Amino acid sequence: MLTTQAALTTLEPLAVFVACMVVYAVFIFKFYRFIAKKDIFKHDFKNPAHGFFKKVVGFFLYVFKYIIAFPVLVFFWYLVLTVLLSFLSKGSDVNLLLMTTMGLVSAVRVTAYYREDLSKDLAKMLPFALLGVFLVDISYFNLEESVAMLKGIPAAWETILYYLGFVILLEFILRIFSPLFKKKKS
Repeated sequence: MLTTQAALTTLEPLAVFVACMVVYAVFIFKFYRFIAKKDIFKHDFKNPAHGFFKKVVGFFLYVFKYIIAFPVLVFFWYLVLTVLLSFLSKGSDVNLLLMTTMGLVSAVRVTAYYREDLSKDLAKMLPFALLGVFLVDISYFNLEESVAMLKGIPAAWETILYYLGFVILLEFILRIFSPLFKKKKS
């Protein structure tokens, strides 16, 4: 017999499930579109100065963006993707997890200089693959195994610093050489 109580009992988990999927999808949508932009910092600070002072201030703002702000953002992306990838990983090799994640972050940054559409596709691939696996086979995930892997990450702090240095250097190289390889949009 159909009752209001039975409907609420049946539909409440569905509503929570849908809400969680929507929140996750919106987060990933915003996340991958941000990480995949070639020019992450499109808004320049207002600079009322003129001449030489304007150039000096502009230089320091540029350095701030790419020496301080960019590494913080990269670390955030790296952290989010590492957590997501830990849920897809079946092994417990922290170094492989860290390398794979930084490989993805670096590939997204390189492809952003080639074509932002390709970069967006690459950036959303892993998070949406995770959602797909979750929807098809929730038993695939082992929370205890993933948490154990994540607990091993602090011990690899030196590796993480090397990887962050790599992606920051890569970004500088891409910034320097990108004007040389500008192509027409196809």
